[in-house]
Amino acid sequence: MQNQRREVATEGMSRFFATVYGYMTLGLALSGVTAFYASQSPIIMKFVYGSPFGLIALVILELFLVFKLASNGKKLRSVGSSIVGFIAFSIVNGVLLSSIFLVYNLGSIASAFMITAGTFAGMSFVGFVTKKDMSSFGGQLRGALIGLIIATVVNGFILKSGPADFVLSIITVLIFIGFTAYDTQKLKQIYMHYQDQETLGSIAISGALSLYLDFINIFLSILRIFGGRD
Repeated sequence: MQNQRREVATEGMSRFFATVYGYMTLGLALSGVTAFYASQSPIIMKFVYGSPFGLIALVILELFLVFKLASNGKKLRSVGSSIVGFIAFSIVNGVLLSSIFLVYNLGSIASAFMITAGTFAGMSFVGFVTKKDMSSFGGQLRGALIGLIIATVVNGFILKSGPADFVLSIITVLIFIGFTAYDTQKLKQIYMHYQDQETLGSIAISGALSLYLDFINIFLSILRIFGGRD
């Protein structure tokens, strides 16, 4: 009986993570396709980069969707609204990412994506199988991220240094590699707590969002480090 329960729990967790990664993959695909086609549209490019208002509007919309999806997951709200929100977020972020197709060549983008996929898969696996409790790393990673944001702002507006950009990109990769393992283990713990509830769908989508953001930040940093510009 105990072995049977363990098998059921294992199967349930496998389905949960398959759902999480499925949503994450869907989000990445939507963002990639949107970014490519947006980069080919003069109208969209003019709206986003022709004046600060379009860009600011999209950033505000994206932040609203991120907080809304995170709130849905915490409050165990309906899957339907979370799916719509996640799709909308992925499309909006795709528009914001469109500039990479104007700055970097396709070979560099493909290479950065493959490196990111391998790195992400490895660290997500570590987070899933490790027995070490990574809860304490969450605060440290968030503190490092705040420091990184401050350093990036200082570099952008004061130092404007090429070497500093390189260092900041490396630090970004390291931070979000840590977040990948941390977020994966956190999702595993959340599943164990809510496994008998029907509201795991909204949690799966908010988890997919966290891993999506980890992936995108690693990808963009690797692209800045190794990417060849057009």
